[in-house]
Amino acid sequence: MSVVLSAEGLTKSFGAVTAATDVSLTFDADNIVSLIGANGAGKTTFLNMVTGYLKPDSGRILFEERNIVGLSPRQITKLGIARSFQIPQLFQTMSVQENLLTAESIAGAADPKSATDAALERFQLRPYAAQQAGLLPEGIRKLLDVAMALSSNSKLLLLDEPTSGVSADEKFAIMDVVMGAARTAGVTVIFVEHDMDIVARFAGRVVAFYEGGIIGDGPPDTVLGMKDVRRYVIGEDTSYAAA
Repeated sequence: MSVVLSAEGLTKSFGAVTAATDVSLTFDADNIVSLIGANGAGKTTFLNMVTGYLKPDSGRILFEERNIVGLSPRQITKLGIARSFQIPQLFQTMSVQENLLTAESIAGAADPKSATDAALERFQLRPYAAQQAGLLPEGIRKLLDVAMALSSNSKLLLLDEPTSGVSADEKFAIMDVVMGAARTAGVTVIFVEHDMDIVARFAGRVVAFYEGGIIGDGPPDTVLGMKDVRRYVIGEDTSYAAA
C-alpha cells in the first residue's frame, strides 16, 4: 500500500509550551485514521502543520514524497490536501449549491458545475441545494463544510471534530454520509475526534496524542484499551477495553 503522507520528527513550540515533540507518523492511502487526545494534546497543531497554517520548528512533512513544509495553505490545498474545521467555514448568505460551486471553482475543478452536481449527490445535499447556508441545521452545515473541503481534486481529507455541535441522534448518520463520500472519492481520511463511539465505529487506526507526543498508535480496540490512553484521553472508563 502506498504512503500518502509522512511526518518526520515534527517539533513545534509556542514560547515555553511544546505542542509537538519529535512526532513521526506515516499514513497509507485509502485508510481512515482518527487522532485522539485531550484539549492541548497536539492533534490540531499537527493538522495545522500539515495544512500550512503553522510551520514546524523542525522536521519534514512529505505529501506523495514532496516536502510541503513552507508552502502556504492555498498551495497545499491545490496539491490535494482538503481540510474542514470544527466550526463550518461557509458563505452564509449563499445557497448550498452556490457554496459548492464556489469551492470547486477555487479548487480548480475542470468542470465546476458537474463537480458541484456530483457533490450534491455524494453528500445527500440535493434537497437543500437552494437553501441559504446560514439557515441550515447544524448537521447539514457540517456536511456542506466537508463537501466544500472535499473538492474533485482532493486526495487527503483532514477533518477537525466533524461531529462537534451535531446532536447525538444525528452524529452517526452524518459520519456515514461523510465516510461514504470519502470512499466514493477514493481519498484518505484523517479525523480528530473526542467522541470515542465515533472513533471506535469509523476509524481503522487510532493515534493517541498526549502533551505533544504519541502514546498510542494502532487498531481502535488496541489503542482505546491501553492504560495510558484510558488515563489521559478517555479517563478510567474501561468499557472500550472490555469490548
